[in-house]
Amino acid sequence: MDDFVRNKLVEWGLSELVEKFKDEQIDAESLRVLDDREIDNLIPKAGPRVKFKNNLKLLKEEQNSNQETVNSVQQCEQEHEEAADVVQVLPSTSDTGKRKSDVQSNPSRLQSPAKQQRLSMPGFEESIILSDVKNTMTFVHARLNDQDKLSAFLKKKISDLETDKRELVGVFGKTGAGKSSLINAIIKEKNLLPSGSVNACTSVMTKVEANTRSSKYEAEIEFITKEEWKDELWSFRQFLDNNENQEKEGDDDYRDAVEKLSALYREEWKEKSSENLMENKYFKEIPEFLQSRRKILRCESANELSAKFVKYTRSDSKQEEGNEGKKWFWPLVKCVTVRVPNKPLLQHVTLVDLPGNGDCNKSRDQMWKGIVGDCSTVWIVTDINRAAAEKEAWEILESVSSLIGNGGECRQIHFICTKSDLLDDSDDLSRADIHDRIVIRNLQAKDGVRKEFNKRSKIKKHFTDDSFKVFTVSSKEFLKGKHLSPEETEITKLQGFLQELNDCHSETVNYVSGAYGILSLIQGANSGGVDDKKGEVCEELERNMILQLANINKKTEETYTAFEKCLDDGVEKSKGSYGEKLKSFLYHGKKGGAFHGVLKCVVENGGIHKPKNGTLINLNMKLASCLTDSIDEEFRKTFPNDSECGAFNGVIKTFTLNTDPLIEKYKNAELQLRFLKTEEKKMKAKLNRIIREQKKRVYSSLTETIENIMEEGYKKAAEFRGTGMLYNMRETIKNHVHSKKDMFEQAKNTMLEKLHSLMRDILETLEETMKEAFELSFKTDGSSLPDVSTELGMVKKCYDELAATPDDEVSLTG
Repeated sequence: MDDFVRNKLVEWGLSELVEKFKDEQIDAESLRVLDDREIDNLIPKAGPRVKFKNNLKLLKEEQNSNQETVNSVQQCEQEHEEAADVVQVLPSTSDTGKRKSDVQSNPSRLQSPAKQQRLSMPGFEESIILSDVKNTMTFVHARLNDQDKLSAFLKKKISDLETDKRELVGVFGKTGAGKSSLINAIIKEKNLLPSGSVNACTSVMTKVEANTRSSKYEAEIEFITKEEWKDELWSFRQFLDNNENQEKEGDDDYRDAVEKLSALYREEWKEKSSENLMENKYFKEIPEFLQSRRKILRCESANELSAKFVKYTRSDSKQEEGNEGKKWFWPLVKCVTVRVPNKPLLQHVTLVDLPGNGDCNKSRDQMWKGIVGDCSTVWIVTDINRAAAEKEAWEILESVSSLIGNGGECRQIHFICTKSDLLDDSDDLSRADIHDRIVIRNLQAKDGVRKEFNKRSKIKKHFTDDSFKVFTVSSKEFLKGKHLSPEETEITKLQGFLQELNDCHSETVNYVSGAYGILSLIQGANSGGVDDKKGEVCEELERNMILQLANINKKTEETYTAFEKCLDDGVEKSKGSYGEKLKSFLYHGKKGGAFHGVLKCVVENGGIHKPKNGTLINLNMKLASCLTDSIDEEFRKTFPNDSECGAFNGVIKTFTLNTDPLIEKYKNAELQLRFLKTEEKKMKAKLNRIIREQKKRVYSSLTETIENIMEEGYKKAAEFRGTGMLYNMRETIKNHVHSKKDMFEQAKNTMLEKLHSLMRDILETLEETMKEAFELSFKTDGSSLPDVSTELGMVKKCYDELAATPDDEVSLTG
């Protein structure tokens, strides 16, 4: 099985089939030609089988559609070029000199209309190149047999060319800040995400991305499991029954429980047990929830789709006449993915509307943490009025700063002030005066926000001034243009940013570069022109690699020593300060006040409380804070999110086999060395992905270790009820921490183990991958491989064409 098949199964929500398909050796080629009988044998259960067949059908339709488009464009282009050739041979009747001058200064005059149109469409020419090269590689893949090691290696390399890494932009902001209007304006879909008459639900994550599979508007709804909802119902019932006599006004947890139950059950939940509320009759409209499947909505327009999926993401702000019995299913929803057709801006970018604090539901919270940690950019959206002093916006940013910074991969924070067109007392002003006042107020808002950012040391530990940008936007003005130009609304700036983010993912460049290397190896191995020099070339390559690996080992060991020193200091500070930290946490508020309810939620949820409004409460993070503070600066320097030099002070980026001088020295080995050069680039890209993912686990291990050690104490504290509950919970937590003072040392050791494991993986991956490439390039018989000289020539031409495009030079060099 190859990565293409594995990725597709995961994308389709069928990850449980990965091992089965692996055992049956299903690769990209065989996936496309599976018939119904084979699918029935592979997938005996009806639910997954139906889902698989539907997705496979859509995949085939997409590929056929792409190929038809390419064929149509190429045919049209050929016809126009033939016509242009006829025009060109006609003699000029006047001003020959001028015609020649025009041609030299404007070569596009000799291009066919189809070609000029294609070149004027961003990304369109690349899509044709990509389609052509993919078809070529599919043909080459089919010609390779599975009888020898080299052919199997090459087939795997061809399958691994398929990648679809998306850039995630996380969008945070309180209800009413204008997130939906902002996203709608940016992607030019005025009525896609609902806003205004309905209240946003804070727990559902909404992704917006391009629909590359069809021309329809789609919403894919992923539910929590039945078991998870059953557990939530039980928790709600326990909470409500145990707090009958408590003050309910102003209690966020009480309001949250009632809001969720009322959305789904209206008033019925008050008279029913949690077991009764799980009866199938309540879920007749969503059988997918009961069957643990995703629900797919497909519509012809954004308006139609919005009306259909609103009940999975929001609630009515007021019950209108005739709407009393309507159900809202958002309490059961984990995530909604909205796919919009004809949106090249989102081809490699996904916008994600995120709740600020995660969720008490574990699977929702796990998904939230994963998405937040994967965001390359974060947008904090707030109303321009009091933007600098907006408490909730800054609280959200502070609460996620470690998750998106050292614990994530965020490179930029955009603080977006919305509704910038609104002015007080503007009725008597001229249009020019309104425009000038808006511009001045926006500049003042930007200055205020930036000054506030400079005061936020918790955020600045993870982000530099250069990575923080402020925008003042108006979705309304962008659409109507009454007082501001489109550029002044700054929506166009955000669109430009997304376009750059999209373009930096040059799928075409990476695919063509990889294909060029693979075809070079096939042709080089087939020609066998380097037989007498194989030993010499291998020796030089291996000598280069030993030197490079030694350099990497030296740099990573220096990093390990630096972290060890930082953590030793953090452990000592933790031991000296945990008593005060506990005291400030456990004795929050006057004589307990309503704090007993908050502390009860904390101990029942593993040390974490996520109020619907307000700051995240995390005792584990508080206890681990001296440890994380001790490494934050060194961690950001070692694993920078926003630096070109890369991890471990750039030692991975500077790794090289020095193939260029070898190509000059061993002309007969040029094709094999070209393959190794592209393989080296791919390997470094793969290592960067590994480091990006593993460094998140290294950083989070400090808090996670504390959380695991504290778990026993939380469970004991959660058992108390009635009189003296607050006192008993406090004493239990204090005693548990005092008895586990070595947990800070354990957290240090766990992090160092994970760091050392990452260092070892880097060296082993580099050495094993490149040694395999050496062996198969120079020490394996390739005489049975097909002649691919024609294919190599075509792909080389595409490679050279892309290399000549300035925008792609960075991508081609990794």
